Amino acid sequence: MTSEFNSHLAVHYDQLCASGGSDGDFHAVIHAQPVHLTYLSHIPRYQDTTALNTHLLRWQPETIVNLPEGIGFLPFEVPGSQALMARNVAALRRHRVVLWAKHGVMARSDISVKRAADRVEYAETAARYECLNLSLGEPAEGLSVAEIRAICAAFSIQQEIF
Repeated sequence: MTSEFNSHLAVHYDQLCASGGSDGDFHAVIHAQPVHLTYLSHIPRYQDTTALNTHLLRWQPETIVNLPEGIGFLPFEVPGSQALMARNVAALRRHRVVLWAKHGVMARSDISVKRAADRVEYAETAARYECLNLSLGEPAEGLSVAEIRAICAAFSIQQEIF
């Protein structure tokens, strides 16, 4: 059993309580250690939710469509601690994916396990582009703010990042 079981269980409980806990409710939680996201969480300039999202959501149009509230960021906490559990529950009320500094991610979905996994994949792919850009001296700009806003307008995406 994972040392973060308390976080997994607390997120399930919190989400089911928020939805009224009816018998038909479904909720999936995935915890993973995607390499590029976890690596970026070690770099100070990405250790902020706003900075993280403005860097990651610029790489592919699908990311803002699938993660319109962005990726939450949590500063380092000891795995399995009450502090990590409490911060994680609060962050997953607002975000569908949360990056735990120097550790990994947790994603949730009220549709399917596959949807939660897809969210991790979108976030990790964006992080991979960001790492590639860093390794090449940051020559690429990614999507502009205007382009991201146009995508959001075309797909009726409500977001507060750009």
